[in-house]
Amino acid sequence: MMLLKSKLPKVGTTIFTVMSQLAVQYSAINLSQGFPDYDSPPELIGLVDKYMKEGYNQYAPMAGLMKLRERIAEKQLLLHQSDYNPDTEITITAGGTQAIFTALACVIRPGDEVIIFEPAYDSYAPTVTLLGGVVKPVELSPPHYAINWNEVKDLLSPRTRMIMINSPNNPTGITLSDEDMQELLSLIKNTEILILSDEVYEHLIYDGKQHLSVSRYPGLKERSFITVSFGKLFHTTGWKVGYCLAPEWLMTEFRKVHQFLVFSVNTPVQYAIADFLGNAENYSGLNNFFQVKKDFFSNLLKDTRFDLLPCFGSYFQSVQYTRISDEKDTDLAKRLITEFGVASIPVSAFYGNGTDHRVLRFCFAKKQETLEKAVDRLSGV
Repeated sequence: MMLLKSKLPKVGTTIFTVMSQLAVQYSAINLSQGFPDYDSPPELIGLVDKYMKEGYNQYAPMAGLMKLRERIAEKQLLLHQSDYNPDTEITITAGGTQAIFTALACVIRPGDEVIIFEPAYDSYAPTVTLLGGVVKPVELSPPHYAINWNEVKDLLSPRTRMIMINSPNNPTGITLSDEDMQELLSLIKNTEILILSDEVYEHLIYDGKQHLSVSRYPGLKERSFITVSFGKLFHTTGWKVGYCLAPEWLMTEFRKVHQFLVFSVNTPVQYAIADFLGNAENYSGLNNFFQVKKDFFSNLLKDTRFDLLPCFGSYFQSVQYTRISDEKDTDLAKRLITEFGVASIPVSAFYGNGTDHRVLRFCFAKKQETLEKAVDRLSGV
């Protein structure tokens, strides 16, 4: 029998797959994986149907449909007063995760160090490892998950190649402040360090907070990849269409990898999204749409024994359960499925060493009746 040495020996099936499979097995309400249980906008679906029927079903340009890139440039200028050249600084990707992988793949070499903030989206560390890089985690703690920038400074070395940030953050729902961005600027000044900013939840931001894209800060913009997904924006996670923004000198390298990874992305969907973005109201009101869902869900949870953690962005509400149990978060998450019929994500899965603060993550991008039914079950915990 041939032997194969795994490039990711410590990586197994993702916690999202595990919990979703258990949810199906036990017919549980799935508040674990981040996807809506309601339809995407009918107008958008109609546009996809229109372009498919009109024959727009062959390869799109490698960098993406120009009309869509122009719409994205318009949106970035409108929202963040930041100008990107749609020809040389914007590329359409097969979702946000592919954009993240490609950005890392085009710059990380064996031995390069990448600083990430944990709890972190689960693709970050494995991708760095797969590319031969070295993950340097900064562990953040509830309830506020505040960054100690002196700790970040202590991690810097001549081998530091990149710092990855995610705001609004998955899974914590925390957003970075202007003070955070200024600290980051100060740290990387006069260095060769790059930034990868995962801004997939940029429109899902609450309670008067403002999304501070790195594109607002010239000193960050000039060395940053920004990755975004239309799946979160338009309730279409299964379409897997996103994009990356970067200055031309970085985007040139990004496209070298992109062309051999996926080459091009779903053509009729690109045409449809381009048309849909033409009306700014289709994205400008999303924060209000999700604010209602967040408030509805959190108000229901106040009648349970779970303790709500702050949530200023994303569509995830994290809770601590120290008043309920001292069992591991993975154990409680599984028990909630098997005994109470509700699926969540244990937040220890977002830490490289499994740090357990007794926190679970629930997705509130669901119908009102779904959330009511779930919390009714959780009330018995």
